Amino acid sequence: MGITLTEAEYQRYHRQIILPGWGVEGQEKVKEAVVFIAGAGGLGSPVAIYLAAAGVGRIRICDESEPEISNLNRQILHTDADIGKKKALSAKEMLHKVNPHVKIEPLPFRIERESVDELIGDARIIIDCMDNFPTRHILNEYAVRKRMPFVHGGVIGMCGQITFIHSPETPCLHCIFPGSPPREVFPVVGATPGVIGTLEALEVLKYITGIGENLKGRLLIWDGERMEFQQVPVQKYPGCPVCS
Repeated sequence: MGITLTEAEYQRYHRQIILPGWGVEGQEKVKEAVVFIAGAGGLGSPVAIYLAAAGVGRIRICDESEPEISNLNRQILHTDADIGKKKALSAKEMLHKVNPHVKIEPLPFRIERESVDELIGDARIIIDCMDNFPTRHILNEYAVRKRMPFVHGGVIGMCGQITFIHSPETPCLHCIFPGSPPREVFPVVGATPGVIGTLEALEVLKYITGIGENLKGRLLIWDGERMEFQQVPVQKYPGCPVCS
C-alpha cells in the first residue's frame, strides 16, 4: 500500500496541493521523500524549516557542531536556549514544532569519506548547506558515485549562489569549483542564507514533485546589495577527476 495523506495533512498542505501539477499525488511524493541536509546552520535552517513545512516525510539533518551566540543572527533553527546542545538535536526540536507530521533524524556527526555512506543512508537527494568546500567535495564525490541529485548553495555577505547537480547529466561540483579555499570567518547577513536556503528548498521540492525546471547546468548568482540575479552557464570539465 502506497503513501496516503491523512485529512489533517490534506488541510495543512492544501495551498500547495492546489498548485497546478502538484495535487494529492505530488504531496504523496513529498510525504514519501527522504532528504539529507548537510549542515544545520545558516543555510540548513531555512532549508530544513521549509522542507518540513512542505511535508517532506523524512529529513536526515547532519551537523556535529553546537550553536554559538554569534550564529544566532542567521541560524534560525536555534535559540539562546540551545547553546551547548548539538545543532542536529536542537534542529529536531524546532522542526517538530514546525510540523509534527514529519520525521526528523538528527545526525550529530562529522561528514567524512569514511562515514558519508552511512550518514546519507536511504536519502534520495543531498542538500549542501555547508560552509566549507572540503566537506562539499566529499558530498559531491558521493553524489557522483551514487548518481544522486545534489543541490549546492553558498553565501557570503549579501551574496549567494545555487546550482542543481545531477551527474552524469550535469557538471559536478568539482567541475565548477575544483579548489578548496581556506576556511575563514566570513561576514554574512542573516537574510542572505534565508534567500539562498529558501531557493535550495524550492529546488528540492521541484525535483520531488517533477514540477518546473531545476537549475541544471546553470549557476544562479544573487547580489543582495544590488538586488540582482544572474545565471552563468556551467559545463563539464573534460579532465575532471571526479566525474569524467
